[in-house]
Amino acid sequence: MTDRATDHAADRVEILPVRGLPDFRPGDDLTGAIVTAAPWLRSGDVVVVTSKIVSKVEGQLVSVPADEESRVAARQKLVDDEAVRVLASRGAFRITENRLGIVQAASGVDASNVDRNELALLPADPDASADALRRGLAERLGVEVAVLVTDTMGRAWRVGQTDAAIGASGLRVLHPYAGTVDEHGNELAVTLVAIADEVAAAADLVKGKLGGIPVAVVRGLRIEHVGVPGENARLLNREPAEDLFRLGTAEAIAQGRAEAVLLRRSLRDFADTAVDADALRRAVSVALTAPAPHHTRPVRFVHLDARRERLLDAMREAWRADLTGDGRDPEQIERRLRRGDLLRRAPEILLPFLVRDGAHDYPDARRADAERTMFTVAGGAAVQGLLVALAADGLGSCWVSSTIFCADVVRAVLELPDSWEPLGAVAVGHPLEPPTPRSPAPADDLLVQR
Repeated sequence: MTDRATDHAADRVEILPVRGLPDFRPGDDLTGAIVTAAPWLRSGDVVVVTSKIVSKVEGQLVSVPADEESRVAARQKLVDDEAVRVLASRGAFRITENRLGIVQAASGVDASNVDRNELALLPADPDASADALRRGLAERLGVEVAVLVTDTMGRAWRVGQTDAAIGASGLRVLHPYAGTVDEHGNELAVTLVAIADEVAAAADLVKGKLGGIPVAVVRGLRIEHVGVPGENARLLNREPAEDLFRLGTAEAIAQGRAEAVLLRRSLRDFADTAVDADALRRAVSVALTAPAPHHTRPVRFVHLDARRERLLDAMREAWRADLTGDGRDPEQIERRLRRGDLLRRAPEILLPFLVRDGAHDYPDARRADAERTMFTVAGGAAVQGLLVALAADGLGSCWVSSTIFCADVVRAVLELPDSWEPLGAVAVGHPLEPPTPRSPAPADDLLVQR
């Protein structure tokens, strides 16, 4: 059997409306009004207060023009001002994270149940407001109650709104079940019940939106955690880094587009995780969409497999011969050769090649050189496309120029035609740490206006 002492449920719960409250204005005594309207409060009750009346008494009202067009424009500006970040938008509608860390529509800016020339912001500190009201009720009525400040919110993947807690004092806002056992003997692993939100939603069943009842009392719950330090509604806000749905679809796509190129960076060390062959094929397919002259397809890619070590050894010896011919001493040569170990450490290697099939022949050197440059630029575009596609797929890469300096060796080991011109080598692997997008480089003097 389930141990009821570890369960958050009560045997019986009552939800009682607090009637007879006034239309609050800035500076009014909210605590006194509740004491007058609900002298029947008992210790153990949960007093649930709509955030709107807290905002009113605390002066969280903004004057705006009364005509509809100006009022809408003023509300939109307030929404943007109160937002820390926009998670999703459709036209003028916004889902935002506001300054309190709460994700909801319109940053919590509300035009309902206020005068036509006013808009209401959320309380500046709902947890502090709840705590002050709880202490005030204890002082004036001699009762130990809990207090919730609530606001109406939508829910991801669900239609309709419900009230949720944005301020709390005097009760445990979350009830963990991890490690407990249900009546079938199953151990619960991750269940965490948002008690404060459940109570907020239940209280709204008697408060409603049009009946002028902004306060309700939920009776029958165990609130033995009165005055728990640090127990407040901010605990209900999921950290953005832990939120699987922290952006709307359109915003996620836009962010991905903006960051795709900036995620690409040159990595020289990789994790041991194997690289999916399909990921390499996808990246190559993207690279082959790069622009090319004369409707040609001048770029080829080789995925090194059986001949990898043989090619790297041959390239190393060719490099050694070049460095020796430069007159470098043995220590310098070995130090330079160690730079090539990047390709030996990489889980996978892709080799891009330029093939000038379809290039135009010109009788003069000027146009022939221009044609060659045009194809070379097309090859570079394909390589950049490959690197960006790899980054977008969560893979790291590093382009190195080594094969360009020993083209004959590369063609000989791989048995490729003389027309295949190496464009370097791309080391590929999973990054050791998840990459973050770099900041765009300042254009400054590198972008010249004429």
